Amino acid sequence: MIRIVFLLILLVHGLIHFMGYVKSVKPESLSELSLSVHKSVGLLWLLAGLMFTAAVVLLLLRKEAWWMLAAPALVLSQVLIFMAWRDAKFGTIANVIVLIGIALAFASRHFDAMVKNDIAALLPVTLPEKQIVTEEMIAPLPPVVQRWLRHAGAVGHELIHTIYLKQTGVLRTDPASKKWIPFTAEQYFTPNPPGFVWVADVQMSPLLPTRGRDKYLNGHGHMLIKVLSAIPVADSKGPTMDQGTMLRYLGEIAWFPTAALSDYLQWEEVDSLTARATMTYGGVTASMDYHFNEAGDMMSLEAMRYYDRKEGATLERWGIEAEPGTVKEFDGIRFATKYKVIWKLEEGDYDWLRLEIVEVRYN
Repeated sequence: MIRIVFLLILLVHGLIHFMGYVKSVKPESLSELSLSVHKSVGLLWLLAGLMFTAAVVLLLLRKEAWWMLAAPALVLSQVLIFMAWRDAKFGTIANVIVLIGIALAFASRHFDAMVKNDIAALLPVTLPEKQIVTEEMIAPLPPVVQRWLRHAGAVGHELIHTIYLKQTGVLRTDPASKKWIPFTAEQYFTPNPPGFVWVADVQMSPLLPTRGRDKYLNGHGHMLIKVLSAIPVADSKGPTMDQGTMLRYLGEIAWFPTAALSDYLQWEEVDSLTARATMTYGGVTASMDYHFNEAGDMMSLEAMRYYDRKEGATLERWGIEAEPGTVKEFDGIRFATKYKVIWKLEEGDYDWLRLEIVEVRYN
């Protein structure tokens, strides 16, 4: 919506500049404009109008270079407005709007560059040599974990080194809120070293598009959320975030189960349907309980994770629950595709995020 409004303003603003050119060649045709316009100045009005119009075309084609035409057009436009202030002063308002649009385009470009650098830092330049997971490789693991890996398709599958997936879902920003906010996201993982980059477009408001980036790199986590790609509304990092993103990574290995063989994980059987994984990496240790059904599907997870409060972070029970009947297969790997993420707080459960995996690519 905001993009369409901006496009219309930019187009109309550009077309109005052609009036300056017309006034210079046919003064009598625009008698309502009191000032005279020299032909040389009229050509400048024409140039500004053409640049604005070309910028509209590039913006319609979703070309990042649109601002390279809009920026000099804006400067030229404002100079011409000052020269014809009495008739053209209100064009300054449009130029301010265009300036804001250019600034937001820079912010979006900066956000995209940050994400691109994070992904480059995460993904290996070349993949290791192909290796197939065997029964001998999973033999040291608890029986419940072995059953999961067989059922999930990990045994006989090559070791997964890189993962790309797409998600859709909804989230709430407060336990008391009844409003569910839609989002779409892309996520990249590597199991060795463990890490991920998650990038989301959150539809907070039609006029205020919001982007989020959560990452776990080199043992450290960082969540960043910006309105219009420019205004930070969340910027979380530090020891509690490191623990939280480690647990998120642990919970999401259900989507690439060969990571269960990683040497930074220690598995123990809790009962016939539950296993506990303890991860130690980057000076941080965290544990998570995995609950399986009789078939071997991973159906829920629980851990103690730091929950941000105004008075400071507190350790609270945090869990992920898979929706029964949503198990699908991607490139030979089986897992549930719909989940709820829940904080189990003393004041009541906070069901804050629901997601669906819609696409997965390995290696």
